[in-house]
Amino acid sequence: MGKAKGMMAGGGTVVVLKEIQCVDGVVSSMVWLNDSIIVGTMNGYSLISCVTGQSSVIFSLPDVSRPPRLKLLHKEWRALLLVDNVGVIVDGHGQPVGGSLVFRNGLDSMGEIDSYVVVVSEGKIELYHKRYGSCVQVLPFGGEGVGRCIVASEEGSGGRLVAVATATKVVCYQKLRSVEQIKDLLRKKNYKGAISLVEELEAEGEMSKDLLSFVHAQVGFLLLFDLHFEEAVEHFLLSETMQPSEVFPFIMRDPNRWSLLVPRNRYWGLHPPPAPLEDVIDDGLMTIQRASFLRKAGVETIVDNDLFLNPANRADLLESAIKNISRYLEACREKDLTQSVREGVDTLLMYLYRALNRVEDMERLASSTNWCVVEELEQMLEESGHLRTLAFLCASKGMSSKAVHIWRILARNYSSGLWKDPALENSTQDSGENLISGRAIAAVEASKILEESSDQDLILQHLGWIADISQVLAVKVLTSDKREIQLSPDEVVTTIDPQKVEILQRYLQWLIEDQDCNDTQLHTLYALSLAKSAIEAFESENISENLDSGNIETRSLATLKNSIFPIPVRERLQIFLQSSDLYDPEEVLDLIEGSELWLEKAILYRRLGQETLVLQILALKLEDSEAAEQYCAEIGRADAYMQLLEMYLDPQDGKDPMFTAAVRLLHNHGESLDPLQVLEKLSPDMPLQLASETLLRMFRARVHHHRQGQIVHNLSRAVDIDARLSRLEERSRHVQINDESLCDSCNARLGTKLFAMYPDDTVVCYKCYRRQGESVSVSGRNFKEDIVIKPGWLVSR
Repeated sequence: MGKAKGMMAGGGTVVVLKEIQCVDGVVSSMVWLNDSIIVGTMNGYSLISCVTGQSSVIFSLPDVSRPPRLKLLHKEWRALLLVDNVGVIVDGHGQPVGGSLVFRNGLDSMGEIDSYVVVVSEGKIELYHKRYGSCVQVLPFGGEGVGRCIVASEEGSGGRLVAVATATKVVCYQKLRSVEQIKDLLRKKNYKGAISLVEELEAEGEMSKDLLSFVHAQVGFLLLFDLHFEEAVEHFLLSETMQPSEVFPFIMRDPNRWSLLVPRNRYWGLHPPPAPLEDVIDDGLMTIQRASFLRKAGVETIVDNDLFLNPANRADLLESAIKNISRYLEACREKDLTQSVREGVDTLLMYLYRALNRVEDMERLASSTNWCVVEELEQMLEESGHLRTLAFLCASKGMSSKAVHIWRILARNYSSGLWKDPALENSTQDSGENLISGRAIAAVEASKILEESSDQDLILQHLGWIADISQVLAVKVLTSDKREIQLSPDEVVTTIDPQKVEILQRYLQWLIEDQDCNDTQLHTLYALSLAKSAIEAFESENISENLDSGNIETRSLATLKNSIFPIPVRERLQIFLQSSDLYDPEEVLDLIEGSELWLEKAILYRRLGQETLVLQILALKLEDSEAAEQYCAEIGRADAYMQLLEMYLDPQDGKDPMFTAAVRLLHNHGESLDPLQVLEKLSPDMPLQLASETLLRMFRARVHHHRQGQIVHNLSRAVDIDARLSRLEERSRHVQINDESLCDSCNARLGTKLFAMYPDDTVVCYKCYRRQGESVSVSGRNFKEDIVIKPGWLVSR
């Protein structure tokens, strides 16, 4: 260590601050970076600390390699270390930062300008991005054989110029504005480089997000005209400023409904004006074909090599274009757009779906909340046969009448074979099942619309054909609670086809049970309809039973399966006749008078108060002893049981006496009958062994009841006597009053005044007694509500 002084040519003085032991090998390059010195030798690169003087190896060079080279990068204050044609950027501690720079050829010299490394070799200038390591530009300046070149850059971090010197000239280069660089990259179809540059500038704060979105849109249009539709849409989606209306001209020719919505934005004028996709594809294919001829003639052209070497056919390109533009419009539906733009997006999206025959997507869009313009799509959908989509679309727009009309046409065409559902064409089912399924789907969709509609004329107009396909759907339409205004029952009843009896019955049932309808005419109509159906079902069962000896239960299940009701009609009739009080029983009785519906007759006679006829039906026609006895209990008179006994013993009409039922009646209710009357009514032909035990039990019960009555009578007399005695004792009680006795109410001296005493032993003067009354004492006890019980001779005994 030491100090020495020497004179410089300019008169300055050089002072030796520190001497450092050099590394092994001959030093061929060196840079000073912060408190460290990076030295390059034939053995490798070393880091020497200016503070401690210690040396450490950064990395060694291969045995066979080019001489080491170093370049100080002023902007980042880092160093670039060169190993053959690979550059490694390190920081002040010798640690690598970021990726490596791989140069194309051996280089003569290196420089720096902004975020790029400039290298020269073989008469060319190459520009490499420091962060990404990609070559962004190559500029020829001297041609081959120019000899060794030297590049020099400004020393400061904000250098904007770089100079390249050959043996004969010096050329200075200046960095272009960012926008001009991007334009140049786009003209050369280096789209990835342009996007990388834009993203870098945006990350460094030198470019706004709006400009980034602008560039994405520009790249998207360039890719679109280069027939790379998928990549184009990806850039469209990355652009936050691009308007969906900018793609409208690619779908529909001008002029159209949305022509004025398209912004007249040519961007940087790098792509042609918008045109329909068919024209874009034709022009693109023509450009590729022209480039092919030019290349054969030796003329270089800027055309995508992938399409040039593997050209696609027009149909595939058109399908890809429509599919990807559809994807873009689908994404735009989620944005906040104006109404007119929304209409354009949804309507044109329907056009694109139609072009690809994507029936499911068409119907999904039409049936969901959408902004499609029906007038623009109606003719196209009708001509293409997509009536289902048109029906869904009309329904979503509130055009219920037109939508239901279309479904009616579809149902009729299904049945006649004039139209097939595309969703069912590839089905493995037979045509019969497809026919039923198609008609049922049409009826289901129409019924959904009518369930929410309050247009009575529309509902009744289409009720018939829906009922022909499915009575269940017709009932759902009539009984829907989704509509704001319910239908007129009279109009509905008049409109329903008389042959569709179950629809009428289900509708009336809904009115009565669910809507609490109290209209006596509707109740009577419902009862008459049920009664008529019950008679027909009974007669049908009898005919089938006579002609066929098959299983009756099986036939009943088959009948129920074809019905919209889960329970048989007779059971429904019986339930209604018992539950409703508003129908006319005489009118219903006139209808079933000549039928075998005996239980229903019994219910009606009961409504009319015809007790004898009810008992005759229950006991003799139906032979239901339990029901007959229960009805007698409801009547509540003893003579009812006696009347029933007479019917059992003398059925008339040539029938044998029903001794078993009579014995059952005597066994269950004999104690309530007069034994003498029973004996008088008993038939001499009745076997004694059948009734003897029952009669004996009846007599014993009669005696038992008589004795019980005597006991109760005597006990009642005893209680009455006891109460009289207690009352007498209370009234005969003596009370001693002196001059000091006071009234318990007014505290006045009683003396010789009249007074009264209550059962709770309180004493009041007669004046207070008149005011209080004889039921409530001074203590507030009411003896009529809170009775005083005192033990008498009966209780103590």
